[in-house]
Amino acid sequence: MSAKAPLLVELLTEELPPKALRTMGYAFGDTLVARLRADGFAPADGSFTVYASPRRLAVLVAEVAAKAPDREVLVKGPSVKAGLGADGAATPALAGFARKQGVAVEALERIHDGKQEVFAHRQHVAGESLDAALAERVAQALAKLPIPKLMRWGDFDVEFVRPARGLVMLHGERVVPGRVLGLESGRVTRGHRFLGAGAITLRSADDYERRLEHEGRVIANFELRKHRIRERLDAHAAGMAIAADDALVDEVAALVEWPEVYEAHFDKAFLEVPQECLMLTMKQNQKYFPLVDARGKLSNRFLLVSNMAVEHPHHIVRGNMRVLRARLADAKFFYDQDRRVPLASRVALLGNVVYHNKLGSQLARVQRLERLAAHVARELGVDEPLARRAAHLAKADLLTGMVGEFPELQGVMGEYYARHDGEPESVARAIEAHYRPRFAGDALPEERLGDVLALADKADALVALWSVGGAPTGDKDPFALRRAALGIVRILAEHALPLDLVALLEAAADGVGTPEARRAVGEVHGFVLDRLRSWLRERDFAPDEIEAVLAGSPRRIDLVLPRLEAVRRFRALPEAEALAAANKRIGNILRKSERVDVQQVDPSLFAEDEERRLHATLGRVQPDVEGELDAGRYDQALARLAGLRADVDAFFDRVLVNAEDARVRANRHALLARLSHLMNRVADISKLAA
Repeated sequence: MSAKAPLLVELLTEELPPKALRTMGYAFGDTLVARLRADGFAPADGSFTVYASPRRLAVLVAEVAAKAPDREVLVKGPSVKAGLGADGAATPALAGFARKQGVAVEALERIHDGKQEVFAHRQHVAGESLDAALAERVAQALAKLPIPKLMRWGDFDVEFVRPARGLVMLHGERVVPGRVLGLESGRVTRGHRFLGAGAITLRSADDYERRLEHEGRVIANFELRKHRIRERLDAHAAGMAIAADDALVDEVAALVEWPEVYEAHFDKAFLEVPQECLMLTMKQNQKYFPLVDARGKLSNRFLLVSNMAVEHPHHIVRGNMRVLRARLADAKFFYDQDRRVPLASRVALLGNVVYHNKLGSQLARVQRLERLAAHVARELGVDEPLARRAAHLAKADLLTGMVGEFPELQGVMGEYYARHDGEPESVARAIEAHYRPRFAGDALPEERLGDVLALADKADALVALWSVGGAPTGDKDPFALRRAALGIVRILAEHALPLDLVALLEAAADGVGTPEARRAVGEVHGFVLDRLRSWLRERDFAPDEIEAVLAGSPRRIDLVLPRLEAVRRFRALPEAEALAAANKRIGNILRKSERVDVQQVDPSLFAEDEERRLHATLGRVQPDVEGELDAGRYDQALARLAGLRADVDAFFDRVLVNAEDARVRANRHALLARLSHLMNRVADISKLAA
C-alpha cells in the first residue's frame, strides 16, 4: 500500500439548479467515495466532506492511497456436473471457460459455492494506481447524479446539467492527471464572482475550504452556509418570527456562495390582501423570508438573503423592494378581481374543466361530492344542507385568478371568497379545511363540517381514481392517493368519528356509478388499512399488536386506537402469553376442521370435567365481556378474558380435542370456536404469541 494523502475532487460549473443542488452534492460525494472504498483506495471507515455551492460540486476524502492494494480475484465457471462429460473429459463449456481465463483446464480448481461444486480460477491482480483510475471514477459518479435535465455547450461532445468550467483533482500536493467532461485536471479553483479572487491556485487538497472562504469569499460547505443564513436571519428578525420552512432555506443556500441578510419592507396597504397570498408570492417567487408577530399576523417587514456582502446595501434593498411591489400589486389585482364574481356563479363553469378523462369534469365531481357529503353528514349528525352547500362551493375557487397563479392556495382562497360572499362561516371554513391534511403532520379540520367535506373529497378521489387505473405503483403516486388514504385514517382516528369506512367507500362507489368503482371498494379498503398500519407504527405500536387489531380488517377506524391501547395493556398481564398461545393453537385446530357452528355446543356430549368447567365459565364470562365491549371498555373486557386461563390450560392438558367419536370431536371444536370468537372480539390475540 502506497503512502496516503487527502484527495480533493472539484467540478466547477455554471450556476447549478438550486432545488437539486444539495441532493446532487451528497450523491456525487457518496457515490465517488463508495467506489474509492470498493477499489481499496480509501478505508471503509475513513472520513470525507462534501461541498456544494451554486458553481461547484466537490468532495475531500481523507487517507486516500496513491495505489490500491493487490488483490486475489476468484472467477467462478461452470459446475462440475456441467464441466465434465461422462468420460471425465472437459466439456466445451469448461474448455471455453479455461480459455477465457487464459489457463489450462488442469489449472482450474474446484470450490463449493454454497449450492454446488463448481470450477473456478483464482488469480492475483495488481492494484490500480489512482492516476489511472480517478478520472473514470469521477465521470461515473457524475453520470449517476439525479440530474433533472442534461445540456451541451460550446463545441464539446459531452453533457451535464450545466456547462463545466474547471476540474480540480489533488492528491495531497500532487495533481492527479485526468480528463472529465472535456476538462483537464489541475489545481486552480475560483472564488466568488464579485467579492473574491477570480482564480485560486491550491497548494494542497487540505487548503481547499480555508482558502476558498478567506480568499474566494465562498462558503463551499452547504450545511455551514445554511447555518450562517439561519444565524443572520435570526439576528435580523428582532423579536419577530420567520415564516419559512427548511425547503426555502435550502433553496436560498443553493443560490448564494457568501450569504448576507438585509431587512426591507413593503407598503402596509398590501396587508389588505390575505396574508397567505403575500407570503406565498414572497417565498415562492422572490425567495424572501416574511416576518410575523406572536399571533402569526404578517408584518410589512421581510428579510432577504443576498449573495453580496456590502457596507452600504441600500441599492440592493431598494431593488428588491421595487420587484416585490410589482409582485404584490399582481396579487392585489387578482384578489380584487376575483371578489367581483361570487363563488356560486363559478360552479357551473367547472363543467368546462376536466377532472379526469375517464371521470368527466370537475362539475361532475362536485355533484358526487354533494351527495357523498350529505351521506357522511347524516351518519355523523352534521347539518346536511350545510354539508351540501360546502361541497357545492368546494372547488369553485379553482377558476379564480389567484388560484390560477398559485395553485397551492386552492381552498384557502375559497374560504376568503365564500366569507366575502356572505356564505355561512362554517361553510367558508369547511372549504379550506377539506384539503387537510395537505402533508404529513399537517393540522386536521377543526370543525365537524370540515371533517365531513374532507372525508367525502378523499373517499371520492380514492374510489374514482382507483377504478380507472390510478392506484399507486412502487414509488409512483400521481394522484396522491396515499396522502388521501392517510388523511382519512387520521381524521377518523384522531377525531374518533363513528363512521363505517367500508360504507363510506361504497357510497363513493355508488356516486361514480360504474362496476369498476364497486369492485374497487375492497382494494381501496385494504389500501387504507395499509396506510393505517404505517401510521400506527409511527406511533410506536408493536407490529404484532397492530396485526392483532387489524386482523379482522376493521371497518371502524375510530375503534382501532382504543383497542390497541387495551391490547398493549393486556399483554402485560401474566395470563396474556398463555392465552395468546392457546388462541393460536385453537386457530390451528379449527383451520383443519370442518365448518364449525358455535351455536351447536351440546353439553350432553361432554365426557370430561375440564370441558364442562370451560363451558360453564364461558357461559358466565361471556355476558360480562360483551357488556364491556358494548360500553367500549376494551381493557376490562380483556381483563375478564384473562380469568379464563386456568380453565383453558386444564382443558388442553386433560381433554383430547380430536376424539375418535365424530360427534364428540365436533362438539369440542364448537366449544373451542365459541371460546375463540369471544377471545378475539377485541383483537386476534393469537398474533401476540411468540
